[in-house]
Amino acid sequence: MEESIYGLKPYLETLTLGITKILETSPGVTEVNFSERPAAERHKIVSWEQKNSCSLPEDLKNFYLMTDGFQMTWSIKFDGNPMQLGSMVINSISKLGRLGESAIYTLPNAPTLADLDDEEGTESQRRKPSFDSRHIAFELDPCNGNGKVCLVYRNVKKGVVSLDTEIWFLDRALYWHFLTDTFTAYYRLLITHLGLPQWQYAFTTYGVSPQAKQWFNMYKPITFNPALLLDEADAFVNKLDPNKVFRTKSKTPVTKKKLPAQPTASPKIHGSMGATKSTSLPSNPARK
Repeated sequence: MEESIYGLKPYLETLTLGITKILETSPGVTEVNFSERPAAERHKIVSWEQKNSCSLPEDLKNFYLMTDGFQMTWSIKFDGNPMQLGSMVINSISKLGRLGESAIYTLPNAPTLADLDDEEGTESQRRKPSFDSRHIAFELDPCNGNGKVCLVYRNVKKGVVSLDTEIWFLDRALYWHFLTDTFTAYYRLLITHLGLPQWQYAFTTYGVSPQAKQWFNMYKPITFNPALLLDEADAFVNKLDPNKVFRTKSKTPVTKKKLPAQPTASPKIHGSMGATKSTSLPSNPARK
């Protein structure tokens, strides 16, 4: 069910980390839509894991137990007409399909994705995923045809449940680019980039196109510096607690006892970005 953000359930602000407030106040934005989805049934998650011999990362599993996928779009007024600009997508568990599962790869003598493999490293000095049996990749986001964001399982062994995962971007030329170690970190990047066109290319050696760069400068200048993001991503995304965001639990009332008066502590900020449009990222965090 797709509806305006104004009629959504209270968990929207938590799920989007308050980014809707930034969009509401951004120049030219005319509409923000959110596709509300129920939680994935637990047996569907178990069925997916059994079918693929892969165990979902705990943060991604908790995400699906809160909402079966994610889709949020926003539009601007361009030349007098509405135009969708931002798109944030995470496929549902049923659409978390394995990369390369297509009829064209089963034809006799047809080339396979494995024919594209080489042994070169990536710009992040990590060994890139292969298209053979050593790795398995599942599509998290089709990126509007600009590539694919994938959940990649490394060190795959036949008969053994795969556990080792990373998030990678596969561009249209079928080159791999590392994004993050965890789904939580990737989710944070997706939200803070507002789903702008080609934002994933900011993590490649050749960067975003000139047209996409204009949209970056207009709507998200804070995160446009890829080098800054790569250096500070860990500290930045660690503000997101997946145990609080990617799970819905009812809280049991607790009887409070009176304590001696103490100085009032400053309120904690739980990751909301609603009023932090000009806030700088943390400085000089330790890289992992």
